[in-house]
Amino acid sequence: MLMRAVLFIIVFVVAFRSWADVAAVAMPDKWSAAAAEAVLLDGGNAVDAAIAASFVLAVTYPEAGNIGGGGFMTSVVDGEAAFLDFRERAPALAHRDMYLDEGGDFQQRMSIVGAKASGVPGTVAGMWAAHQRYGTLPWKRLLQPAIALAWEGFVVPDALALMAAEKVVEDAGETNFHQYFGSMRAGKPFKQPELATTLGLIAEDARAFYSGLPARQLVATMQASGGLISMQDLANYRAVWREPIRERWRDLEVVSAPPPSSGGFALVQLLKLREFADPHFRELWHNGAQYVHLLAELEKRVFADRAEYLGDPDFVDVPLPQLLSDDYLKRRAATVNPQAISAAETVAAGLESADTTHFSVLDGEGNAVSLTYTLNWEFGSGVVVSGAGYLLNNQMDDFSAKVGVPNKFGVIGNDRNAIEPGKRMLSSMTPTILLRDGQPALVLGTPGGSTIFTSVFQVILNVYDFSMPLEQAVDVLRFHHQLPAARLIRHDQREVPATTVAGLEALGYTVQANSWGNLGDVQAIAVNAGKVSAAADARGRGVARTVQIAAPKPPN
Repeated sequence: MLMRAVLFIIVFVVAFRSWADVAAVAMPDKWSAAAAEAVLLDGGNAVDAAIAASFVLAVTYPEAGNIGGGGFMTSVVDGEAAFLDFRERAPALAHRDMYLDEGGDFQQRMSIVGAKASGVPGTVAGMWAAHQRYGTLPWKRLLQPAIALAWEGFVVPDALALMAAEKVVEDAGETNFHQYFGSMRAGKPFKQPELATTLGLIAEDARAFYSGLPARQLVATMQASGGLISMQDLANYRAVWREPIRERWRDLEVVSAPPPSSGGFALVQLLKLREFADPHFRELWHNGAQYVHLLAELEKRVFADRAEYLGDPDFVDVPLPQLLSDDYLKRRAATVNPQAISAAETVAAGLESADTTHFSVLDGEGNAVSLTYTLNWEFGSGVVVSGAGYLLNNQMDDFSAKVGVPNKFGVIGNDRNAIEPGKRMLSSMTPTILLRDGQPALVLGTPGGSTIFTSVFQVILNVYDFSMPLEQAVDVLRFHHQLPAARLIRHDQREVPATTVAGLEALGYTVQANSWGNLGDVQAIAVNAGKVSAAADARGRGVARTVQIAAPKPPN
């Protein structure tokens, strides 16, 4: 199944202050780009634009945009770095063996299709928390574009129509997905009146999603289809502000996602490992066999640590200081084998003792937002809340449903990420902001499940090691490697140069396309010497452009 997700980045940077500010949007579709731009032109800030885009994507990007999922937001506002965790939580009735049959075997379809696959949604709570802390325009104003699109409809893109048709067949009547999305046709308007009504209720009072009619509709759908989410689960849900990961890398500061995301930890580990393994990388060609092999060597070490140490920090102690310390990572880098594949069994954790949506915003005052939210797999669980018109996530698959058994992304976990009531499942989402002298230099992120942080890592290297223009840095072929197999996955259907394939196969790798088609959809904005550039990944249907925001003419 094609894992789709989405990355959205909006960046607004002061290029010149006397006559106009320069803004930029890099969004997964034209409707979210238009809504974000309109908010900026209306005097809203980065957070306002992010909130408006989030709700629009719940209408026009149903495979990933959502109010039935959850995610993370990394921000720098008025010089304050912050991280908002609105990840889904396991319902109170969830338990660690809920997806095992009587023989103890993992029944994965139960964790990805149907109401039992859903965690308690956090997107609405997250957007409301962000608005309460940083928003400037009225909450109701920010939801109006989404409400209008749901009532009036939008013209369905070819790719979305195809994905919806495939989902109808795949679900085989196990969910009510076909009743809501089976009528989608490419090039035809698609209206969602139930969703419009739900968004209207949220616009009046965001808390209604967790205690009002939308909440009762969600619970009724759960009861009718075997799900576990209760009114009490919804009432107990809270978005949580956490300290972001902040680490130096070269002349930049990386601001990224802490646990329960593994993305920020993994990205920082990869960047530092790259520095400490620098002698091996000198004078290598981009995406040559030796370069790709070295990336794989770094990535497998990060995945070993991820599997062993990461989890919800409200439930387990995550040793981040040790995992990110220079001394530790120097020792890890010293074990890299530049000439051969390190056997999986020799790459243990080193300490002693997939559909996703991302957008980022940087406004004219230098405030930045990088936000990723998700339903997990495309169209989530396939379950639409009856009467409310929105899809629910299938995030429960991101737990370690059975220790040592891979989930849909092939990721293996342990007891730290086992299912527990109220727990947030481990994620790879990596909303990231790179700062230079305290000002945003690069804002980026991507969908792609376990390939998210390896994609962000490669784009950063493309920009800063190979001096690629931003669009090229985003579009160029990417590779992914994770434990245990000696397998390299390319991120799209383009052919890998024959010399690269031959070199990798000589080392013992198998090079293959990912089974989901074009994996990853990076949207990025860079600021270099006061010049703003924006790029929407050619793999998706995103839109990137810069915007001139008129400023008051200075007095004579």
